[in-house]
Amino acid sequence: MRIQRASRKNVLSAAAFIVCCASALVAQKHTEMAPEARIEIDEIARKGLSATGVPSASLSVVKDGAIVYVQAYGDARLDPKTLATPAMRYSIGSISKQFTAAAVLMLKEQGKLSLDDKVGKWVPGLTRGDEVSIRQLLSHTSGYQDYAPQDYTIPAWEKPISAQQIIDRWAKIPLDFDPGTKWQYSNTNFVIAGVIVEKAGGKPLFDFLQERVLTPLQMATATNTDETRLPPSDPSGYFSYALGPLRPALKEAPGWMYAAGELAMTAEDLAKWNISVMRQSILSPGSYREMETEVLLKNGVGTRYGLGVSVFSQSGHRWIEHGGEVSGFTAENIILPDDRIAVSVLTNQDAAGAASQIGREIVSWLLRRQSGQDPKQDALVRKAFDGLRQGKIDRSQFTDNANFYFTKQALADYAASLRPLGEPKRFEPTSVTLRGGMTHRIYVVEYPRKTLQINIYEMPDGKFEQLLVSASQ
Repeated sequence: MRIQRASRKNVLSAAAFIVCCASALVAQKHTEMAPEARIEIDEIARKGLSATGVPSASLSVVKDGAIVYVQAYGDARLDPKTLATPAMRYSIGSISKQFTAAAVLMLKEQGKLSLDDKVGKWVPGLTRGDEVSIRQLLSHTSGYQDYAPQDYTIPAWEKPISAQQIIDRWAKIPLDFDPGTKWQYSNTNFVIAGVIVEKAGGKPLFDFLQERVLTPLQMATATNTDETRLPPSDPSGYFSYALGPLRPALKEAPGWMYAAGELAMTAEDLAKWNISVMRQSILSPGSYREMETEVLLKNGVGTRYGLGVSVFSQSGHRWIEHGGEVSGFTAENIILPDDRIAVSVLTNQDAAGAASQIGREIVSWLLRRQSGQDPKQDALVRKAFDGLRQGKIDRSQFTDNANFYFTKQALADYAASLRPLGEPKRFEPTSVTLRGGMTHRIYVVEYPRKTLQINIYEMPDGKFEQLLVSASQ
């Protein structure tokens, strides 16, 4: 749908600490990325826009816990034609959910609520409100039905609605499943959570966020697009029918994005939030653990979701990720807190994959650089792969174990299966880790109709203990 995707004892002292950290964040904006790195990121972004037809993108890159690059590409508006700039705000859609979750956690720290509180304590009349917890709202395990799963604008969204009306219609009907037994994305969960924040916090949700999050982190461009649309100085949102031309997207009426997808901001300001997550600067360490820990179902199965964020491990790296979509906009936000890397990509077309594609490719590229990817070794891998396509290898580059594996039959099978594929259109490393005293490298080899994976174990002297080629899963 359009709003989807993924106690302080001394308040004055804490606030001063947060403002201090925020000032340091802004100062770190002066850190710059090397020119060749900027060129590579620009190429990834432009290719992503070209491949998908999305009109524009704005992105930010955090490395070593500091903002190192902010850039925009393409057309923010098609009529009149207006180039995108980094100062423009884009709707971030469901990335807003982690801000709502943070507000709940702040109230938990103040002792005003508990994640294990039943929702009926705060919002009367909900279906099985005496069973569903606030934690289950924030982790999408409540069973409340999603009020807006569509990826296109429906007539109802053109008329204003209140949070109470959403609750009355979608949270007072039978649950889709018993609480805690399944994971199902539902914007309704966060509307209820937003109402709880307002009751426990004593003020409107956006005012709470402005006071406790946006202002301390100096996220000055953040605005509530649930109340008012972005002005002409910001991008216009677009959509297309199938592969047809881009057309202006309709704006949802007030109320439909409340607490689940209401925020808009620049990519640079979203980067400030990402850095605060890395530094754990506005919540306690315990609250960040709550947010970033995968919630388990009652049967013990993991959901790959925490509180307002997707959480998972990929190639040995911990990811905190969420996408966002509202009418005319899609966004992707990725934080690798242990690597001190974050990438935000904001685009102005809905139901499009450019933001996710660009964001993930930039993260992969950053990880390869950070992990010590060796261009010389990459060249040796490519040489070995090309040799296997011809049924031969330089055995001096392989260990005794690997040479034992590459029998005459093995080389014949490699050649017979790889040679017909021709030249790959993409050959690149995707991860580098350690295992068993060796360097573990994975490469992707892409052909027009097939993608392969090369799985390598490399000895300290550079020889290959393993070089296996298989179909990519």
